[in-house]
Amino acid sequence: MSSEKVRSTHIKSAFPGLHRSLLDIVGAMNRPELDQAMLEMAGLSLEPALFTPLVLIAKLGPIGVVNLAGRVGRDYTTLSRQVARLEELGLVSRQISSADRRVREAVITRKGKIATDAIDEARERIALTLFRGWSRDDFDQLVRLMRMLADRLNETPGGNA
Repeated sequence: MSSEKVRSTHIKSAFPGLHRSLLDIVGAMNRPELDQAMLEMAGLSLEPALFTPLVLIAKLGPIGVVNLAGRVGRDYTTLSRQVARLEELGLVSRQISSADRRVREAVITRKGKIATDAIDEARERIALTLFRGWSRDDFDQLVRLMRMLADRLNETPGGNA
C-alpha cells in the first residue's frame, strides 16, 4: 500500500475526532457567556451582540460590512446595523475604501482601540488559566498547527485544494 493511501486512510479515520473537537471549540468560543465575561473583565458595558463585530474590526479593519458579515455568518443588514451602533458609540468609524470607492469600510477608533485592548487583556487572563499546565512545546505546537489549519482553510474554499 502506498504511503499516500496509508495517510489518506489515517486522515479519514481520525477526521471525525478532529471535526468534533473543532465543533466543540467553535461552540465554546461562540457562547455569549464567554463574550459577557470578557466584557465584564474588561470593564466594558457593551451590548453583547456588538462584541464580535468590534473585535473583528479591530483585528481585520479596515473591513467592509459584507466581508465582515461573511466572516461571522450573519446577514449583511444585521451587521450594518451593528456597525452603525458601534459608530454611534464612537468605537468605530467608516471610511471610503481605497480599493473600491463604492465600499465603506469600518475602522477602529482610538476609543475602540482602548476597548479592544482591554478585551485582549481579559482574553489573555482567560488563556493563562486555560493553558496552565501545558508544556511550552505543546502550546507552541498547538499555535503552529492551528495557524497551518487556518491558513489552509482560508486558501481552499469548499475544500478544493
